[in-house]
Amino acid sequence: MSGTYEFIIYEKADSVAWITLNRPDAMNAQSDGLRMELVDALEQASSDEEVFCVVITGSGDKAFSAGADVAQYVTRVPSYVVAQKYILRPFELIRNMTKPVIASVNGLALGAGCELMMSCDIIIAADDAKIGQTEIRVGLIPGGGGTQVLPRLVGEKKAKELIFTGRMITAQEAMDLGIINQVVPHEQLREATDNMVKELLRNSPAIIGLAKIAINRSLETPLQVGMSYERDLFALAFSYEDQKEGAKAFIEKRRPSYKGK
Repeated sequence: MSGTYEFIIYEKADSVAWITLNRPDAMNAQSDGLRMELVDALEQASSDEEVFCVVITGSGDKAFSAGADVAQYVTRVPSYVVAQKYILRPFELIRNMTKPVIASVNGLALGAGCELMMSCDIIIAADDAKIGQTEIRVGLIPGGGGTQVLPRLVGEKKAKELIFTGRMITAQEAMDLGIINQVVPHEQLREATDNMVKELLRNSPAIIGLAKIAINRSLETPLQVGMSYERDLFALAFSYEDQKEGAKAFIEKRRPSYKGK
């Protein structure tokens, strides 16, 4: 499937893979077809040695992704959903890849769109964006990680409030709650995203990968276990060419030239 997509746009330039959800007439709702293509694109970006950073956004001005394609849910049965648990979801792929993934949120991020957004490492949102775990309003609970990720970001009580009510909140509210990193005027979203990409690309992609692994592990283990794991990854960093290059560049007062190795 790689390279030819119907529901997303995949572009690669200057060590960055841009993945654009491309169903603007449906507010970039995540149909089964779109989700399959998204998984394929993420796998492609993850395995591509020329890609150091990934950006996910939505086409048009109205929505990052307004959620799942609810029209497909009318006839869906439990056995189908159970079978899907053996297929990697975007959340697992984004979390497991060692490359930083940025969500550039250009409008509504609801339901599955909110979950996709929250799975990314860094989130930059337009000031007119709105987010919400709105599944309760169509008779469902979040199924793409929302009940697990949101409490880790905002705490149990606030997560329950947002999920039980399905209420949408503004980008500014989301930033105040610690869900997203940055809010910018809508017309400056691409510029802000590009600036974040540039900041990340100034550092070693290999070492960023180790940092991402360590931070992810901190959310899954007791502190003592996490500290031990961090120490092991810290030691591993000294085997990387980029570590030596970073140290030499610092001593020589020049900008390092990282290779991701």
